[in-house]
Amino acid sequence: MEDAQILDLYFARSEQAIKETDLKFGRYCLTIAYNILHNNEDSEECKNDTYIKAWNAIPPKKPENFRAYLGKIARNIALNMYEYMHRKKRDVNSTEAILDELSECIPDPGSDVEKAAESMIIRDSINEFLGSLSEDNRRIFVRRYWYASPIEEIAQEYGFSVSKVKTCLMRTRSKLKKHLESEGIIV
Repeated sequence: MEDAQILDLYFARSEQAIKETDLKFGRYCLTIAYNILHNNEDSEECKNDTYIKAWNAIPPKKPENFRAYLGKIARNIALNMYEYMHRKKRDVNSTEAILDELSECIPDPGSDVEKAAESMIIRDSINEFLGSLSEDNRRIFVRRYWYASPIEEIAQEYGFSVSKVKTCLMRTRSKLKKHLESEGIIV
């Protein structure tokens, strides 16, 4: 079923919308959640929470890219669940390692109002930066830092060595840091 048809089901408030969403995007949402949480049950819960959030938001929202919309919801739910589960215990697993890798590049804004404004500025600057990268570098960066994919999986998918992916990520983070410094986002 096409995305537009699934969205029409949401607007008609048909429960079939959830079934069709699961058929088409269930594996996608599970993969995003699993790459962050590394737990099947929690990932399944995230997937279901993604459907609930989409159900509650559509209508009035009508996302232009339904797949990306669901991916963003699933990712945010998984990150919130990860943060909640690891608030007290500070074990360094792969998700925390991914967040630590980016912490040197992306600042943590303070208050809620400041966070909202800062987030929009940072988002726009990162999008501009990603547009300047080669296709391979952009794909590697997005797979690692948006989808939280393991380095080994990225290397295998693109036919690169693990070392090449690590080097690419290190150089891209360095370029991102310089880009954000030149934009005045970080000092």
